[in-house]
Amino acid sequence: MNNLLIKIRENMLKKTFYLGLILVALSSCQQTTNDKKQEPNEVKLKSEVVLKDYGKDPLVINIDDYTIENETFRTTIWTGDHLQLTVMSIPVGGEVGLEIHSDIEQFLRIEEGEAEVLMGDEKDNLNFVRKASEDDAIFVPTGKWHNIKNTGDKPLKLYSIYAKPEHEHGTIHQTKAESDADHHDHD
Repeated sequence: MNNLLIKIRENMLKKTFYLGLILVALSSCQQTTNDKKQEPNEVKLKSEVVLKDYGKDPLVINIDDYTIENETFRTTIWTGDHLQLTVMSIPVGGEVGLEIHSDIEQFLRIEEGEAEVLMGDEKDNLNFVRKASEDDAIFVPTGKWHNIKNTGDKPLKLYSIYAKPEHEHGTIHQTKAESDADHHDHD
């Protein structure tokens, strides 16, 4: 019986050894990751960024790409009946500008940069002051005076969602001065 067990063990060891050799040989035949062709489901293409207002058409975009690629003060990306998306680039030392929306709620998200967020019930009393940076969200209630100042050393990249649209379809403001000259609800 011991001889039978010894032969079985030797046979298993040989099979394990040969299986190991086969696996080593197969793995050495594999392409390196640099040479390896990716399968279609492995490829993540960067979205093509076309900065324009897509209107009420259905839309799926990489909001991070659109926000980071934008170099205008404000560009509308999507304008519906009850919602609007804009992307913004605030220069170093610049600001969105003090404003109030009497019938709009607003959501903003910082994708890149550092900011100071100011809000209050009165134009001259912005007693809500917070620091904000990448990945922070800002919620602006209806009827609150608010401003966002770029306090960093690079452009502040953010996107804003207005719950009802604030700007005309297709709005592009190259600069804050253009934005200020355009008619919208500042006070």
